Amino acid sequence: MRYLWLHGFSSSPDSGKGRFVRDHLAERGARLQIPDLNQPAFRDLTVTRMLGQIDALLEGDPAVLFGSSLGGYTAALWSARHPGRVRALVLLAPAFELAERWKRRTGPDELRRWREQGYELMDHYAWGRKEPLSIGFLDDADRYEPFPLPDAPTLVLQGLRDEVVTPDLAPEFVRRMHEWGREARLVLLDDGHELNADLPRLWREIEPHLPAPG
Repeated sequence: MRYLWLHGFSSSPDSGKGRFVRDHLAERGARLQIPDLNQPAFRDLTVTRMLGQIDALLEGDPAVLFGSSLGGYTAALWSARHPGRVRALVLLAPAFELAERWKRRTGPDELRRWREQGYELMDHYAWGRKEPLSIGFLDDADRYEPFPLPDAPTLVLQGLRDEVVTPDLAPEFVRRMHEWGREARLVLLDDGHELNADLPRLWREIEPHLPAPG
C-alpha cells in the first residue's frame, strides 16, 4: 500500500498539514510520500502533469491518496480515472470547479492579458515570491470535469470560512457521490482554507477512514 500527499497550488512538500499527517502515519508503520509538484518548473504546472507524476510515483501499486486544494481535486480526478486503485481518499478543501472558478476570479481583462502575454505572475506562498505561470495551466484545467467522482471511499474536510474554495462545493461533490451510489463523508470545520487551526481534530477525522495497518 502506498500513501501519497498532493499539496495545493503554490504550496510545497513543507506543508504543515502534510508533515503532521506524515508523522502520525509513521506511528502506524506507514510511509507518506509528499512529492514536490512545483517541479520541474512551476511555470509549466498543469493538472495533466500532476496526474502523470502520480502515475510515476505509484508504479501500479494500490494507494491511499491525500490531497489539499488543487491537490485534492487532482487526487479525486486520478482516482476517478483509475477505478479500483485507491483504497481511501482524503480531500482537504478540494478545488472543484477548478477552471470555471479561476476564470471568474481572474476576470475577462486579466484573462486577456494572461493569454496575450502567455504567462501571469502568481503569488507563490511557499516560496515567498511571485512566480510566472503559463496560460497552459488554465487551458489544461478546462479539459477536465469540474466534479470527478472516484470509486474510492472518500472523506472530505472543508472549512466553513474558506475564501479560496467556496464551502458550497464540497457538499455538492458529496451529493453527487451519493447520487451515484459512492461512499463519501463530509466534515465541515470552523476554519479557513488552510485547515490548520486544529490539526489534532483533522487526524481524529482522518484516522478512522484509513485502511487498517498491515
